[in-house]
Amino acid sequence: FLFQLSRLVARERPDIVHMLSNTTLWLNAAMPFWRAPILTTVHDVEVHPGDTETAVLPEWATRLAARQSGDLLVHGACLQALAARRFAKPLDRVHVVPHPAIVRYADLAAREGLVRRRPAGAPFSLLLFGRIYAYKGLSQLIRSEAMIGAAGPDLRVVIAGRGDDAWAHRDLMGDPSRYEIRNEFIPDRDVAQLFLDADAVALPYVEGSQSGVLNLAAAFGKPVIATDVGELGVTVSTHGLGLVVPPGDPARFAEAMAALATRPDLAARLGENARAWAEGPNAPATVGAVTTDLYRQIVERMGKTARVRPSHGPAQGVER
Repeated sequence: FLFQLSRLVARERPDIVHMLSNTTLWLNAAMPFWRAPILTTVHDVEVHPGDTETAVLPEWATRLAARQSGDLLVHGACLQALAARRFAKPLDRVHVVPHPAIVRYADLAAREGLVRRRPAGAPFSLLLFGRIYAYKGLSQLIRSEAMIGAAGPDLRVVIAGRGDDAWAHRDLMGDPSRYEIRNEFIPDRDVAQLFLDADAVALPYVEGSQSGVLNLAAAFGKPVIATDVGELGVTVSTHGLGLVVPPGDPARFAEAMAALATRPDLAARLGENARAWAEGPNAPATVGAVTTDLYRQIVERMGKTARVRPSHGPAQGVER
């Protein structure tokens, strides 16, 4: 694979090579043979607590890929200085470009005619989606549900994705009958249905940088409840995408859950803001244009003639 990839680079003679992840060990062996500037997206500068999948990759491999790249790209201003320090890069070689909205699941729903299945008057449905590891705040969400109590609004908590088993925290649950748990990989069609059926999306992170799930929720016009970690708090509050609470504060998270559940006008307004953000300033084409401009800047700095064609946006992915 590396031989074929390096032959492709040699044949196409690209102005720039953009690696959309720095988590592939053996690409380090091929990068020195690519006679082009390399830009690497660093999705997470530090491995999240409990993220056993990413932790399998040796730390030196991530660091080496970043150091072999002339420039790095991060998805938030708070990550820029952190990445510069960790990977020994000048600050002007670490560029900030937002994570684009992830629209392919919403497009799939429209293409296949999927519709919301929850009837009017059904319990307020809060979705926790993705790779369910410690940093995602699973136990924090469960503690918040318990604080809602029987006297609180009618609530449904959907936890979907592979990782830690939510039932291991059953003793923390206020009412286990409120929960729907799918501890497995979720196929794309089911992902679309989950977001269609959700009233809001939970981002109770105890640690994080930014979130693909936020960008997925926005494409469906779903408000979020997010903790103020990494870029999450500032992104949500700046664009009015949902409610922001301090990390590690289940009581405040419970208050936010109750606020959205009992104020459909608030939830609708925040959801409209999210959809407008996903279709406007954070649309893939918009972010793609910013990225293309960055390519040109790097190529021009290297003294080459830019031949970069217009982009339709970076490839889309989501944490699972």
